[in-house]
Amino acid sequence: MTKIKLCGLTTERDIEIANSLKPEFVGFVFAEGSRRGISYETADNLRAKLNRNILSAGVFVDEPIENILELFRRGTIDIAQLHGDENEEYIKRLRDISGKPVIKAFRITDTCDYEAVERCGADFALLDSGAGSGKVFDWNLVKNIKRPYFLAGGLSALNVREAIKELHPYAVDVSSKIEKAGVKDEALAREFVRSARS
Repeated sequence: MTKIKLCGLTTERDIEIANSLKPEFVGFVFAEGSRRGISYETADNLRAKLNRNILSAGVFVDEPIENILELFRRGTIDIAQLHGDENEEYIKRLRDISGKPVIKAFRITDTCDYEAVERCGADFALLDSGAGSGKVFDWNLVKNIKRPYFLAGGLSALNVREAIKELHPYAVDVSSKIEKAGVKDEALAREFVRSARS
């Protein structure tokens, strides 16, 4: 069964929503300049209130490995999700030292290097239309990808069921489409989870 990730959680209310809906994953954004970005201290506080059966992913862009390792050590995150220019050496070092799973994001376009997606040494790929753009890409572009991946990019309660049926991703990842005025909305999140699980 396809797993669910609710990304970009920033408040205790977001955690309450996640705890009630029980997705397999949530995401905390540490990328500088992101409107959903939070401090390590805020993330510590949110993680402490999160149901322990829900895994937390830290979203990073070209972050020094030492910072990610520190968040692993603190128990703030369970998975590192990389959205920058991190190369294979970086991914291997992070996995070897931490022993934790790594997700590497790829921007899907007509010119995407799909062999690089398959070859990547991360545990999972994340396929998106861009850095949190909230736009859907052409799913036909990824129909031949064999490795397990998180599907992102414009997913909502209206299209997630079709996406799962067509692509059978390991997980679906949502952020902007469960927000109203930039704030996570319980009704939208509930609708998304219900559609994904149906």
